[in-house]
Amino acid sequence: MPSFLRGALALLLLVLNTLVWSLPVFAGALLKLALPFPAVRRRVDPVLNAFANGWVACNSGWMHLAQPTRWDVEGLAGLRAGAWYLVNCNHQSWVDIFVLQHVLRGRIPLLKFFLKQQLIYVPVIGLAWWALDFPFMKRHGKDKLRKRPELRSEDHAAALRACRKFSLVPTSVMNFAEGTRFTPRKREAQASPYRHLLKPRAGALALTLQAMGGQFRCMLDATIVYPGGVPTFWDFLCGRVPRVVVRVRQVPIPAEFTARDYAADPQFRRAFGRWLTALWEDKDREVEALLQGAGSRA
Repeated sequence: MPSFLRGALALLLLVLNTLVWSLPVFAGALLKLALPFPAVRRRVDPVLNAFANGWVACNSGWMHLAQPTRWDVEGLAGLRAGAWYLVNCNHQSWVDIFVLQHVLRGRIPLLKFFLKQQLIYVPVIGLAWWALDFPFMKRHGKDKLRKRPELRSEDHAAALRACRKFSLVPTSVMNFAEGTRFTPRKREAQASPYRHLLKPRAGALALTLQAMGGQFRCMLDATIVYPGGVPTFWDFLCGRVPRVVVRVRQVPIPAEFTARDYAADPQFRRAFGRWLTALWEDKDREVEALLQGAGSRA
């Protein structure tokens, strides 16, 4: 099948799948709005998450049907679908989200991640994210925050509200610590010390740990590599991603990092920054090794 037709078919299946599974999600969201009680949420949220996992499963189905991609995945042993996880990953493309959903589906709870406020306006899927309690963050720029530092509290409060909801049922809280997709140009502009990564941003991770760190079984540190080159989403739909490499490792969360205030505790900020920097140095070396290994097999 020509790649253009393959992409059109995959896009059609994705749209139909999204429409079908969004309808029951919207119905459950209306029930939560009408009966905003924790007891109701504990019963409704698992059902909504099951609908969302149905969407992910159907996406995996059309990916198998329409794409010749070879999956090289390690590190999934010992995961539990009934536990809470903090998930961290490098970020290169919108494809990353589909990759993580595909390889982690059924092994851990539904991935929920922090989104830019503007994404709530994406047709259908934006409302579905809202119904599933994905937190929307305004993410003000540095210049604006310098002029109006009080704006920091908006995202802080939104994250804490979301984490309180996540604590009611097992959830995987997803975070891309880089905050944006990696490109060589961004790396150069940022003067990043890493070859394959941008500098990590500690705030969202630390805030999540402050809100519910004691509930996480561990942090899943995921690394995604595309040996054939970082794909666009259209490349992915067209089946032009010959191989995806994913490595997942379970990283213990230091007990002293839970329930501490990153914004108000300078000692914690320094300790957390050192911990995250060490993780990022390891990840950068791992990306390099995986790319070199893929090249030697080419």
